[in-house]
Formats: sequence, C-alpha cells, structure tokens
Amino acid sequence: MEPPPVPGPERLFDSHRLPGDGFLLFALLLYAPVGFCLLVLRLFLGIHVFLVSCALPDSVLRRFVVRTMCAVLGLVARQEDSGLRDHRVRVLISNHVTPFDHNIVNLLTSCSTPLLNSPPSFVCWSRGFMEMDGREELVESLKRFCASTRLPPTPLLLFPEEEATNGREGLLRFSSWPFSIQDVVQPLTLRVQRPLVSVTVSDASWVSELLWSLFVPFTMYHVRWLRPVHRQLGEGNEEFALRVQQLVAKELGQTGTRLTPADKAEHMKRQRHPRLRPQSAQSSFPPSPGPSPDVQLAALAQRVKEVLPHVPLGVIQRDLARTGCVDLTITNLLEGAVAFMPEDVTEETQSLPTASTPKAFDGCLMMTSQAL
Repeated sequence: MEPPPVPGPERLFDSHRLPGDGFLLFALLLYAPVGFCLLVLRLFLGIHVFLVSCALPDSVLRRFVVRTMCAVLGLVARQEDSGLRDHRVRVLISNHVTPFDHNIVNLLTSCSTPLLNSPPSFVCWSRGFMEMDGREELVESLKRFCASTRLPPTPLLLFPEEEATNGREGLLRFSSWPFSIQDVVQPLTLRVQRPLVSVTVSDASWVSELLWSLFVPFTMYHVRWLRPVHRQLGEGNEEFALRVQQLVAKELGQTGTRLTPADKAEHMKRQRHPRLRPQSAQSSFPPSPGPSPDVQLAALAQRVKEVLPHVPLGVIQRDLARTGCVDLTITNLLEGAVAFMPEDVTEETQSLPTASTPKAFDGCLMMTSQAL
C-alpha cells in the first residue's frame, strides 16, 4: 500500500473564513444577529477577564476562575490524559492552530511562551507572552530560564512550527532550536473545533481572530498530554525534532510535512497575486496563418506594458521571447524574477493602442505552438 500523499500548503492553510456550503452559509446568516449581540457582550466581559487575570497571582485558583470566565466568552478548554503530565519537564511542545493556543494551555497548567519576531511591548505582555530581548539570544536566554532554580518551576510552552495551520491536514516542519534547550521534552496535541466558520485564516491578524472567537457560539480546545520524550544517544537536534513531529502527527492522525513558514509566506504571496491562466486551446486545430513573430512579440509586449507601465519595453520583450506567454511574463515581473529599472509613466506610454485580451492569448498560444 502506498503512503498517503503529503498535503501541500493549500490544504494546510485556509484562505476563506466563511463556509463554502450553501446550507452552512444560510445558517451563519440566521445566526449573525445573535453573534453580534454576543460579540458586544463578550467584549465587555473580556475586559473583566483581563483585569482578573492581571490581579490574581499565578495559582490553581487563578486558573480555575479565568478558565470559567473564558468559557463564558466561548473559549472552552478540555484536557485528556492529564495524569501523564510530568511537572519535572521544563519544555512543552505543541502543534500550533490559533493565536491563543498558549493562553488556553496556560489555563490548564502554568507555562510561559516567548513571542518570536516581535520586540517587548505592552501588547506582548497583555497577550500573555514572555518578553525576550532578541531572536539572536533567544535560545541562550531560554536555557538560562530553564536552568533557574526558582520554585515552583515554570515550564516553557514552545510551538516548533512557528506558524499556525488549520489543524486538519498536517504539521509544518518542526524547527530544531526548541529541541536544543533540554534533552527531554513533553509533547501535547491541540485540536480546535468551531462551528459555522473556519478556525483560523492564514492572513488574518490576532485581533480579527479574537473578534471571530467572540462572535461564534463557542470554540472548543482539546488538549491531550503525551509521555515525555528523551533525546537518544548521539541524536542531533534535527533528528530529535523530526521524531517528535512524527509522534505528534501520528497522535493527531495527520501528516508531518517538510513545509516551513517560508512556504506559508510564498503561498500567501501567490494568493495575493494569482497567476492568470490562459484559455486552453484544442490541439486538434491546425495552426492558422498569422502575423510574423516580431509583430506577435510587439503585440504581447504592449499587452504587458498596459498592465505594468513602469517596466521598460525592452525588458518585457526579452522575457516574452523567453517565456512566449503574457501571464508568465507578468508573474515574473511581479515576483521580482526579472530585474529592471522602473521608468516614469509618460502620456505617450498611456496613449499607445491597446490589444484585446483574446488576441494577446492567441498570440501567446501561437508562439508556443510555433516553438514546439
């Protein structure tokens, strides 16, 4: 039996919040008035939750009170196999689904999570993150934090994926730096369920995610504790991270991929600048006589010039001679694959005659067929 195919980035990240099913969309429309009322009410209650969490010291009582108040806000936290929690382990490893995963786990056990790629600020502190000075000294600072003899010891909750996924198909590649802190870690799995809308969207901010969490009836967080994992003799950080990733993926019933946050950024970039798809032509039709290749190249270059007037015409023609298609040249210029010096948009450029889209695509297909 062949192994299941590894999911691509389009399956790991949701690009749309609203459901595609007509029935669910109609149900969301009927629920919208109730949702807006809940949103306004929960915003006021959320201020009280924040004040209470700041006023009470970290203890079992504080976690119980805040967890109950968060349930009123629609953020419900449940845990399984809590008896496997080893309080001697100082590094906790989890998959990443929403911007509030660390807050939910902190309702179940005391832990601290550093905020990556962000300087210390009030927003960092108010969201429950541990303030760190810089990414360069992050690992050394965390090692000193874990080596401290403070009582009771506060474990670190780290997300090696470094970016949130939709939590359904697979895991991003685990970074190796969280596994260089100590030789034993305790993994946990996180499942998030929410009715009517997607749990998270790839390009949404944490503010919009918070508003949607307060809008929907509830968001259910399921935390399951796994047994601590020790580094094997002679095992490097990369191998240790891969082994823990496969363990977490197996418990979730998902696939551990080799995709990284850079692949997510590239996926989001392609969503913002989707490629134009030329109309497919039937290969059974013989090529019809047409203008010379130089005339075709000039017509296609003019079409690209209308879309990107700041790109020199010579640069456009050179790339068109290589690709033979308008959409590929536009994509190369937008993504920076072709270097050029922008020129000023003059009235002469804007007044050049235009070519219709079908003709441009016909020329693209004609040049491709002639090259073949």
